[in-house]
Amino acid sequence: MRVQVVIAWPHRFLQREVLLEEGACVADAVRAAALGHDDEVAGFAVFGVAAAPATPLRDGDRVELLRPLQLDPKEARRRRAQRQRGG
Repeated sequence: MRVQVVIAWPHRFLQREVLLEEGACVADAVRAAALGHDDEVAGFAVFGVAAAPATPLRDGDRVELLRPLQLDPKEARRRRAQRQRGG
């Protein structure tokens, strides 16, 4: 089966398509893709839905390597609101 493995940053991304045996899981796809950014990965998703390393995959799935949040979303909203108010 074919699976895409993707990691993204604000202005670029890396994507690799890998061929896996039936019954492969997220961890198998990540290992096969060997994107080399393991230290930046905080979690995994399959088509945007959170997934564990043991999550089974199907042909055509896209595994997304999730990076840690740089800023808490609530704090980001507070900062934007403050800027809009001129503060």
